[in-house]
Amino acid sequence: MRALKTINKSEIRTLIPHSGLMCLLDSVSEWDDRSIICISNTHRDPANPLRRDGRLSAVHAFEYAAQAVAVHGGLRARSAGATAPPGYLAALREARLHVKRLNDVASPLRICAHRLFGEGANVVYECRVSAGDALLADGRITIMLRA
Repeated sequence: MRALKTINKSEIRTLIPHSGLMCLLDSVSEWDDRSIICISNTHRDPANPLRRDGRLSAVHAFEYAAQAVAVHGGLRARSAGATAPPGYLAALREARLHVKRLNDVASPLRICAHRLFGEGANVVYECRVSAGDALLADGRITIMLRA
Protein backbone atom coordinates (compact mmCIF):
# COMPACT_ATOMS: atom_id res chain seq x y z
CA MET A 1 0.00 0.00 0.00
CA ARG A 2 1.41 3.39 -0.86
CA ALA A 3 1.79 5.95 1.87
CA LEU A 4 0.36 9.34 0.97
CA LYS A 5 -0.08 12.58 2.77
CA THR A 6 -2.94 12.13 5.17
CA ILE A 7 -6.33 12.89 3.65
CA ASN A 8 -8.35 14.86 6.21
CA LYS A 9 -12.07 15.03 6.95
CA SER A 10 -12.73 18.07 4.76
CA GLU A 11 -11.29 16.25 1.75
CA ILE A 12 -13.18 13.06 2.66
CA ARG A 13 -16.41 15.09 2.54
CA THR A 14 -15.70 15.94 -1.11
CA LEU A 15 -15.57 12.21 -1.94
CA ILE A 16 -18.73 10.87 -0.26
CA PRO A 17 -22.32 12.10 0.06
CA HIS A 18 -22.27 12.04 3.89
CA SER A 19 -22.24 15.46 5.49
CA GLY A 20 -22.07 16.96 8.94
CA LEU A 21 -21.79 14.47 11.77
CA MET A 22 -22.76 11.59 9.44
CA CYS A 23 -19.27 11.78 7.92
CA LEU A 24 -17.78 9.29 10.39
CA LEU A 25 -14.20 9.09 9.11
CA ASP A 26 -11.54 11.51 10.32
CA SER A 27 -8.72 10.67 7.91
CA VAL A 28 -7.24 8.32 5.34
CA SER A 29 -3.78 7.19 6.36
CA GLU A 30 -3.01 4.97 3.35
CA TRP A 31 -4.58 3.83 0.12
CA ASP A 32 -3.75 2.26 -3.22
CA ASP A 33 -5.79 0.80 -6.08
CA ARG A 34 -6.89 -2.24 -4.02
CA SER A 35 -7.08 -1.04 -0.41
CA ILE A 36 -7.65 1.83 1.99
CA ILE A 37 -7.00 2.44 5.68
CA CYS A 38 -9.05 5.10 7.47
CA ILE A 39 -8.95 6.37 11.03
CA SER A 40 -11.84 7.62 13.16
CA ASN A 41 -12.42 8.89 16.66
CA THR A 42 -16.11 9.70 16.11
CA HIS A 43 -17.23 6.52 17.91
CA ARG A 44 -16.47 8.30 21.20
CA ASP A 45 -18.33 11.51 20.28
CA PRO A 46 -21.54 11.87 22.33
CA ALA A 47 -23.04 13.70 19.31
CA ASN A 48 -22.48 10.73 16.96
CA PRO A 49 -25.81 10.50 15.08
CA LEU A 50 -25.81 6.70 15.21
CA ARG A 51 -25.86 6.59 19.03
CA ARG A 52 -29.00 5.49 20.81
CA ASP A 53 -29.42 6.10 24.53
CA GLY A 54 -25.79 7.22 24.67
CA ARG A 55 -24.49 3.96 23.19
CA LEU A 56 -23.04 3.12 19.80
CA SER A 57 -23.78 -0.47 18.80
CA ALA A 58 -20.94 -2.44 17.22
CA VAL A 59 -23.20 -3.10 14.22
CA HIS A 60 -22.38 0.47 13.14
CA ALA A 61 -18.80 -0.65 12.49
CA PHE A 62 -20.15 -1.67 9.09
CA GLU A 63 -21.26 1.92 8.38
CA TYR A 64 -17.69 3.00 9.10
CA ALA A 65 -16.48 0.30 6.69
CA ALA A 66 -19.03 1.29 4.02
CA GLN A 67 -17.86 4.90 4.23
CA ALA A 68 -14.24 3.74 3.83
CA VAL A 69 -15.31 1.83 0.71
CA ALA A 70 -17.05 4.95 -0.63
CA VAL A 71 -13.95 7.07 0.00
CA HIS A 72 -11.83 4.45 -1.76
CA GLY A 73 -14.12 4.52 -4.77
CA GLY A 74 -13.95 8.32 -4.81
CA LEU A 75 -10.16 8.34 -4.61
CA ARG A 76 -9.84 5.73 -7.37
CA ALA A 77 -12.21 7.67 -9.62
CA ARG A 78 -10.46 10.98 -8.92
CA SER A 79 -7.05 9.47 -9.72
CA ALA A 80 -8.51 8.43 -13.11
CA GLY A 81 -9.85 11.96 -13.73
CA ALA A 82 -13.47 10.99 -13.08
CA THR A 83 -16.14 11.14 -10.39
CA ALA A 84 -17.31 7.98 -8.65
CA PRO A 85 -20.83 6.92 -9.62
CA PRO A 86 -23.32 6.78 -6.74
CA GLY A 87 -23.72 3.36 -5.22
CA TYR A 88 -25.55 1.75 -2.33
CA LEU A 89 -24.75 -0.97 0.16
CA ALA A 90 -26.47 -4.00 -1.37
CA ALA A 91 -25.20 -6.79 0.88
CA LEU A 92 -23.23 -7.56 3.99
CA ARG A 93 -21.84 -11.10 4.11
CA GLU A 94 -19.92 -13.09 6.72
CA ALA A 95 -20.37 -10.18 9.12
CA ARG A 96 -18.86 -10.83 12.53
CA LEU A 97 -18.99 -8.57 15.57
CA HIS A 98 -16.35 -9.11 18.24
CA VAL A 99 -17.63 -6.47 20.71
CA LYS A 100 -21.08 -5.21 21.69
CA ARG A 101 -20.48 -1.46 21.55
CA LEU A 102 -18.04 0.93 19.93
CA ASN A 103 -18.47 3.84 22.34
CA ASP A 104 -16.58 1.83 25.00
CA VAL A 105 -13.48 1.54 22.77
CA ALA A 106 -10.82 3.98 23.99
CA SER A 107 -8.48 3.80 20.98
CA PRO A 108 -9.08 5.27 17.52
CA LEU A 109 -10.86 2.98 15.06
CA ARG A 110 -8.76 1.66 12.19
CA ILE A 111 -10.98 0.81 9.22
CA CYS A 112 -9.39 -1.34 6.51
CA ALA A 113 -11.13 -2.20 3.25
CA HIS A 114 -9.65 -4.38 0.52
CA ARG A 115 -11.35 -4.57 -2.90
CA LEU A 116 -11.78 -8.24 -3.81
CA PHE A 117 -13.31 -7.66 -7.24
CA GLY A 118 -15.42 -5.30 -9.29
CA GLU A 119 -15.14 -1.82 -10.74
CA GLY A 120 -16.95 1.47 -10.33
CA ALA A 121 -19.98 1.15 -8.09
CA ASN A 122 -20.29 -2.63 -8.51
CA VAL A 123 -17.68 -3.95 -6.08
CA VAL A 124 -17.09 -6.37 -3.22
CA TYR A 125 -14.75 -5.44 -0.38
CA GLU A 126 -13.38 -7.35 2.57
CA CYS A 127 -13.47 -5.03 5.60
CA ARG A 128 -12.00 -5.02 9.10
CA VAL A 129 -12.57 -2.55 11.90
CA SER A 130 -10.06 -2.69 14.73
CA ALA A 131 -8.71 -0.63 17.62
CA GLY A 132 -5.13 -1.25 18.62
CA ASP A 133 -4.63 -5.02 18.42
CA ALA A 134 -8.33 -5.80 18.96
CA LEU A 135 -10.52 -6.84 16.03
CA LEU A 136 -13.96 -5.27 16.52
CA ALA A 137 -15.82 -6.33 13.35
CA ASP A 138 -15.14 -7.89 9.97
CA GLY A 139 -17.07 -8.96 6.90
CA ARG A 140 -17.65 -8.44 3.19
CA ILE A 141 -19.52 -5.45 1.77
CA THR A 142 -21.13 -5.45 -1.67
CA ILE A 143 -21.78 -2.07 -3.31
CA MET A 144 -24.05 -1.82 -6.35
CA LEU A 145 -24.69 0.98 -8.81
CA ARG A 146 -27.64 3.14 -7.81
CA ALA A 147 -30.24 2.88 -10.57
